[in-house]
Amino acid sequence: MITTETIKITTVENSKVSELDFGNIPLGRTFTDHMFICDYHDGQWNNPRVEPLSHIPTHPAAMALHYGQAIFEGMKATVSEDGIPMLFRAQKNAARLNFSARRMGMPEFPEDLFVEGLKTLVNVERNWIPPQDGSALYLRPFMYADEPFIGMRAATSFKFLIIASPAGPFFSKRIKLWAEKKYIRAAEGGTGEAKAAGNYAAAIRPTEIAKSKGYDQVLWLDANEHKYIQEVGTMNIFFKIGGKFITPNLDGAILDGITRMSVVDVLEDKGFEVTQRPITIDEIKEASDNGTLEEAFGTGTAVGIAYIQEIGWGDETIHVSDESPVGLDVNDTLNAIKTGKIEDKFNWMTQVQ
Repeated sequence: MITTETIKITTVENSKVSELDFGNIPLGRTFTDHMFICDYHDGQWNNPRVEPLSHIPTHPAAMALHYGQAIFEGMKATVSEDGIPMLFRAQKNAARLNFSARRMGMPEFPEDLFVEGLKTLVNVERNWIPPQDGSALYLRPFMYADEPFIGMRAATSFKFLIIASPAGPFFSKRIKLWAEKKYIRAAEGGTGEAKAAGNYAAAIRPTEIAKSKGYDQVLWLDANEHKYIQEVGTMNIFFKIGGKFITPNLDGAILDGITRMSVVDVLEDKGFEVTQRPITIDEIKEASDNGTLEEAFGTGTAVGIAYIQEIGWGDETIHVSDESPVGLDVNDTLNAIKTGKIEDKFNWMTQVQ
């Protein structure tokens, strides 16, 4: 039986980390020296290993390419003031990966091995973790069907990998959203609550349309009436109205974000009331018009907290706010927890020794 002690490590002779300018990291284009990889055959996971990052031979009939059996997670490793690499809520990502796997007809990955694989890879790549505030080593665990077969059924052969990419702060400016009335991200009963690769493929065209109109991201609305707010691009969303926070409830079409659940905890710890319920775009427009809409922000692993300035909705513009004092405070709190600058009262962090 596979265990966390069976991870084999093969390292490169010369690291590329000396070539990286940590003050100017191109987003999503720079990758570390190694990857974690594990294979699924004959009903079990085999041969977990860390090895030099390289291309993976793939058969043209690999089922992921034809039928979309592919899922992923997004995480970050930070470094404490004592120089110790830290993982944020890794067990939650392990559990969510398996939730996605079940929805997509894929085998679950052992959660202890998921965490140990992360720790092993981060330990090998610790010199790649950017030291600047708001920066981190982005981690991408993912699984895909690599069985060569043309036919509509669940695959029997899979690969699970973790790759890593140093990343600076994501959004440095306030963002503008376009409320999409034609295209949808997900519908109840679909794959919206799973972190399936196809969800993001379907979002590319609407996002490009939003950007052509001068907006940064899409504000996704529901599939039936196009009035209930779901998510922002690749983020969950929070609104502060009349001193209280609201966020869309998890209805089967919304991703259960790790940052989302953490922000709820932080806001409540700071004394704010947080309600999870359906939210209409009309309600946000009314709150903006009557002055009770105080701020809004998106939350996600890649972005952290993204502060929202306005929402385009057809011919109308909904002004949100020019400042986000609570959002800034929450972001600072999360970053301080991740770097060990304040007490981890929630017991979220895992040290990589």
